[in-house]
Amino acid sequence: MLLKEEREELVAAGRRLAGAGLVIGTAGNLSVRVDELVAVTPTGGVISELTPEMVTVLDLDGNIVEGELAPTSEVPLHLAVYRATGAGAIMHTHAVTSTALACTTLTEIPVVHYAMLSLGGSLRVAPYATYGTRELAAHVVAALDGRQAALMANHGSIALGSTLAKAVDHLELTEWVAEVYARTLTLGTPRPLDEREQEAVIHQALAGGYGTTRKL
Repeated sequence: MLLKEEREELVAAGRRLAGAGLVIGTAGNLSVRVDELVAVTPTGGVISELTPEMVTVLDLDGNIVEGELAPTSEVPLHLAVYRATGAGAIMHTHAVTSTALACTTLTEIPVVHYAMLSLGGSLRVAPYATYGTRELAAHVVAALDGRQAALMANHGSIALGSTLAKAVDHLELTEWVAEVYARTLTLGTPRPLDEREQEAVIHQALAGGYGTTRKL
């Protein structure tokens, strides 16, 4: 089986996201890239019930290399993001809060919490386009420029990472950010961090190794 380990990890990632409530039924698609090959979830597949054998392997031109099931309708999106970035994996779901915000007139979530800096800054909302189209893929690629995640208008959220584990982490963080911002809007006027405050966080994180464990 081609990309056996990666297909197993992709299936496990789907179960993790479903267990966290970020994926319901078939609403979402996941992929992982190894060199010139991409393992992607099948269209109509229930993410929490997938097996490695149900994952399809494509090349970067979209040709099926191995698998018995038709790949997700969002293949153009995944391949466009891979071609435009150095991503090793992509997670796209219809998680509730990020999707709800994407269904408003919001154009971006400003940097209201320093954790967003690990995603590259504000979360842009890619303009709406029909799912599965090259138009949608182009909008999302633009929204992801310099970012590890974005929202998709009237659709959902997407996150990428250099590894599958990082892509999953980024998707979970994206939904957390969306939830924080949504709650902030109900409590008052959001206060974004200004450029100076953001730069100070980056300096502090680099100096202290933020997000990594270390011995005393």
